[in-house]
Parts: sequence; C-alpha cells; structure tokens
Amino acid sequence: MDSVSGVGVLDKAVLVLRAVADGPSTLGELQMATGLPRATAHRLAGALEEHGMLRRNVDGRYELGLGLVPLGQAAAERFPLGDLARPALEALRADTEESVQLFVREGPQRRCVVSLESPHGLRWIVPQGSLLPLDVGSAGRVLTSEVAKSGWIQSVGEREPGVASVSAPVLASDGSTVAAVSVSGPIERLSRQPGRRFGESVVAAAQEISTAL
Repeated sequence: MDSVSGVGVLDKAVLVLRAVADGPSTLGELQMATGLPRATAHRLAGALEEHGMLRRNVDGRYELGLGLVPLGQAAAERFPLGDLARPALEALRADTEESVQLFVREGPQRRCVVSLESPHGLRWIVPQGSLLPLDVGSAGRVLTSEVAKSGWIQSVGEREPGVASVSAPVLASDGSTVAAVSVSGPIERLSRQPGRRFGESVVAAAQEISTAL
C-alpha cells in the first residue's frame, strides 16, 4: 500500500482499525480487507489489542476496542462544531425533508461529522464518521474552496449514480472554509438542478453556523 502519512506502520495500523470498524473480522477477513500480508495483519492486530484499540469478541473475531471510547469522547468535546451546527442542520432537514450532512476536511479526504437522515423511505444515507473523497461530490468541492457566486455547489450522480446534492461552506471569521453543509437525496426528488431547489436554504444554514462559531 502507498503511505499516506509517510509513516508506513502507522498507516497500516489505521487501515486495520478502519477495516474492523466495518464489522467484526477474523484474521483472514482482516487480511482480505486490508490487503496486508497475513503475518503483518496478525502482528498489527495483536499490538492494537494490547493497547486497547482492538478486542476479541466471544467468537474470537476482532472488534474495535474500548480504549477508543474515551479518545472519541475527548475528540468530540474538543471539537464542538457538530454541537454548534446541529440546530441549524435539524432546521434544514425539517425544511427540505432530505438528508443533511456536515463535512470537514481531513487530509486528502472529507469526514462526515454530522449526518441527519431524511424522513422519506427512499433516502440517501451517509454514515456519520465516514471518510469520502474530496475530488467528487459537492461537499468535497466546497472544502477545496470551489464555490460559485451563488454560494453553493451542486452535483448530480457525481460520486454515486442516482444521487444529487448541494453544499455550501461554513466560514471562519477570517473567511476560510472550515466545513461544508450538504443536502443530498435521490435525483427523482432533488432533480438534476438541486441548487435551484435547495441552494438558498443550504447557504442560509451554513451562514447560521458560521455566525455561531
């Protein structure tokens, strides 16, 4: 695998953790999911287990360890953006009746820090905490500072067929982009011009969050 951070062993350990985050894994499943040699996967899983980052369930499969819980809680407490943004995001979901997300940039990717699902049976779901690419999708483009004069960016079938979205930037006091607010859902409802339908609402929500920072 190519090193993301320049520290190969760390990149591989994170790869193991993310693989287990998708569900309990045997060593063989872990090896298949990561593409690591069996001996390497076994060594890293054992080390992560020693540090409480992984554990074994009753079936002997690897699960995320309880040592991650206080780290996650500490990270959430020190990153209040999600809590500050939630009232505006909930109001946006109520207004649009579509799924709403808040993304932040994380290296060469973007992470979903808040995900609110549409009340419709047919909806687009982005798991909270998931990592997605920056180069496709309206939120990714917003986070790379690509924003039109309208204040929003839209995408249609760009990352996933049949899905449309519109996103707007959350700005810090210095004008830098710190997050992206998105509304996403099936093209059948959002149309092939989701910005025309929800662009102003998304921009208003993003501005409300910017003011709260």
